[in-house]
Amino acid sequence: MPKSGYHHGDLRRTIVAAAVAAIDESGLDGWSLRELARRAGVSHAAPAHHFGDKTGVLTAIATDGFTLLADALEAAEPDFLTVGLSYVDFAVHHPVHFAVMFQPGLYRADDEALRRAETRAGDVLRKGAGAAAAASKGTPEHTTLAAWSIAHGFANLWISGALPSTPGADAVEAARPVLRTLLNPRP
Repeated sequence: MPKSGYHHGDLRRTIVAAAVAAIDESGLDGWSLRELARRAGVSHAAPAHHFGDKTGVLTAIATDGFTLLADALEAAEPDFLTVGLSYVDFAVHHPVHFAVMFQPGLYRADDEALRRAETRAGDVLRKGAGAAAAASKGTPEHTTLAAWSIAHGFANLWISGALPSTPGADAVEAARPVLRTLLNPRP
């Protein structure tokens, strides 16, 4: 009689989801591979076997984050306002991914899948910032950096609670007039 083995399905996705939940609850330092295994319902060796170490798990989170961000930005209309608002929306709805993605010391920045996902997200962001660059008196590179800085900074301030907001306020609607400032600068 054949021995039935344990089959989890998509182990990578399950472990990454467990890591995102653990980081959301305990912060970037408050989790272990053993805890991920418990959350995922797999052997304690499964996360290490699949990812190697915590850095491998964080690399997977960053890779997924850049992929999700690129998908969100591609779904937006190709102008800075909608791309910037999509960026803020992504950050607010995926705060763990967002936190990991922009701390390259946490993950393997030379990972090929991560580099492809990061490049794709950056390309879409630059394309969306192109409209702002056309309306600006600065160089396209500087305007693109300004556009990204505004969207990223707003998202960070919102997520951290540093911006005053009313209960139930929507981050995207709060960001709209801020991002429009770049599109309609005063002389």
